[in-house]
Amino acid sequence: MDQASVVQALAALAHPVRLEAFRALVVAGHEGLAQKALAEAVGVGPTNLAFHLKELAAAGLVTQAQNGRFVIYRAGFEQMRALLGYLTDNCCAGAPRAAATPPSGTCGC
Repeated sequence: MDQASVVQALAALAHPVRLEAFRALVVAGHEGLAQKALAEAVGVGPTNLAFHLKELAAAGLVTQAQNGRFVIYRAGFEQMRALLGYLTDNCCAGAPRAAATPPSGTCGC
């Protein structure tokens, strides 16, 4: 994942509605949620949610698929994994075991 994509993804998540929508889609898993159900879960109107979903989709964090007359939104798990990988790639100087058992008084990544 390149730095520009990381910045775009983090910027997309840097809003309470978008962050909550993304988290709700992660919880929903691969089944995803219809826009109405997602709007209710997040507590915003469908029009407001549509604006935020567009931002998440542009960052690759949300996908959508037509299912009959409903649009189903899903978390972009591949992009999420890539973002997490980028953020933790050099954790503890590349020694992932060090992150699992941090010495007392250190952050442990």
